[in-house]
Amino acid sequence: MAGFVKGDVVIVPFPFSDLTDTKRRPALVIATLQADDLILCQITSQAVGDIYAIQLDNSDFSYGRSNQPSNIRPNRIFTADKQIVLYQAGQIKLEKLTEVINKIIEIIQYSNP
Repeated sequence: MAGFVKGDVVIVPFPFSDLTDTKRRPALVIATLQADDLILCQITSQAVGDIYAIQLDNSDFSYGRSNQPSNIRPNRIFTADKQIVLYQAGQIKLEKLTEVINKIIEIIQYSNP
């Protein structure tokens, strides 16, 4: 499996809530950890009503593209083994990655105890 870096947009299988099947979904690599772990942030094409969502469109990619306008969900973070990544769809520009990282820091720093 290829190495991934912060800023990569990858496609991973997400389980349905009843765990009967999975659906391919995009995610943003926000960190690579020792061994084979990645910290990922969900990306959705659905309209979201939370204050954390960050819009993502094709102009935000340094290469690759999104099939449709989407939202990065910095409040939806998870760790996964890089072996589950199906493929890389592209990489976002540094400016957009910095916006996402800053939002994650803001969420952690200012969340209610």
